[in-house]
Amino acid sequence: MSNVHEIDVEQVASRAQRAETLSVLRETYRDEKHWIDDESTVFPIEDLDNEHVAWFLATSRGQPAGVLRVHYAPPLHLYRQYNLKMTTPGIDVEGFINENAIAEIGRFAVVPKQRRHLKIVAALMRAATADTIARGFTHYITDVFEGETHSPYHFHTRVFGFTPVATHEVGEMNCANRRITLILNLREAYHRLAGRRNRVFRSITEGWDEQLHKRLSA
Repeated sequence: MSNVHEIDVEQVASRAQRAETLSVLRETYRDEKHWIDDESTVFPIEDLDNEHVAWFLATSRGQPAGVLRVHYAPPLHLYRQYNLKMTTPGIDVEGFINENAIAEIGRFAVVPKQRRHLKIVAALMRAATADTIARGFTHYITDVFEGETHSPYHFHTRVFGFTPVATHEVGEMNCANRRITLILNLREAYHRLAGRRNRVFRSITEGWDEQLHKRLSA
């Protein structure tokens, strides 16, 4: 668990935590965005026992505030079916998939009344990346919606250094906006943030043990 100014983040491991996670997805993805009809399909009960899926729940003063999911065995074959239009020349998608340990990060949501609190975002990213690095994964892949009001696109690219590599028109969510596929080299991101030595680096790595730093600093 991480605690920053009354913000707690835990990996979801119980039905009660799943219910709190579903409440965030219901308030954001279903009621606000209308991207889904049933939040339970986004977080099926089977995920609780799936070693390849990690859901993280942020609470603020005990109330559900944000969620994030990391999929450690992502269905990368779906990206092949999305008719990707490459936007970055020279990237061999097949080679990238075969040569790297890729985790899919996504299902990110923060309830509207808490959305301005960036500490929630930082706390979720800190917990997720610590788990991802400890498992030996090297890259993230994610999709964001182009032009969507609360899209994390600029945060991902400007702060962390995600690289946009492709676009596609369809996906799992009911949203008309085009999808932008982004990738992140975790070691490169670590060195970029470490070089700045700013509060973003301190916030993301707060509480990391020496072993986590060693995995990325080499």
